[in-house]
Amino acid sequence: MRIFLAGAAGVIGRRLTPLLVLMRHEVTGTTRVADKAGAIEAMCARPVVVDVFDADALKAAVVAARPDVIIHQLTDLPSAPGTPGYEDGQRRNVRLRREGTRNLMAAATAAGVKRVVAQSVAFAYAPGKTPRHESDPLDLDAEGIRRETVGGVKALEEAVLGTAGIAGIVLRFGYFHGPGTWNEKATRPPSIHIDAAAHATLLALDRGPPGIYNIAEDDGAVSGAVSIVKARAQLGFDPAVRLD
Repeated sequence: MRIFLAGAAGVIGRRLTPLLVLMRHEVTGTTRVADKAGAIEAMCARPVVVDVFDADALKAAVVAARPDVIIHQLTDLPSAPGTPGYEDGQRRNVRLRREGTRNLMAAATAAGVKRVVAQSVAFAYAPGKTPRHESDPLDLDAEGIRRETVGGVKALEEAVLGTAGIAGIVLRFGYFHGPGTWNEKATRPPSIHIDAAAHATLLALDRGPPGIYNIAEDDGAVSGAVSIVKARAQLGFDPAVRLD
């Protein structure tokens, strides 16, 4: 299968790309930074340096790759919570979710792509009783930077799920932990190890009907009889998967 992985040099991309290659998929991986192209090539993927805010360049890159599936792992979060630059990073990430996703879905349409798998978050739900279900409302009435963040999540999900002719899969991940993340171990629910997140993305290439899936550990936040059971049943998701 030909895969266009937007964000191949990111935290999930670095775990996912070798997994895709191992499964004999042909991977075109993007980065905005030319210096990271070599790292993508070292993972046996074809690197493409492109700015997702340049709609024409992105469309040309996707059309040239002729992908069967696009994986959207674009993020811009260089600073951890509580550190200088965190809120600025969140706002850049909001723009990426809004404008970058819109451009990526337009490129997918132009290239005739029929399936898109996209990264979202499982910690944007409005306050309420846990465990949270995929149909529960998002926290759109939040204040401050969280309000902006949740609005960006909503925009991303609507673009992925609402583009005509494309089967959109939205994976709502918990807080990452593991190699390359801000935390070696889970620090708060909902959590997910980066390897389990990468594996869930691999599974979603050709499993599961279009829609939203909570991808998290059995920590009570988004687990239970009506929650990650969906990901287990439809995708074969297992939060215990590790790649090393």
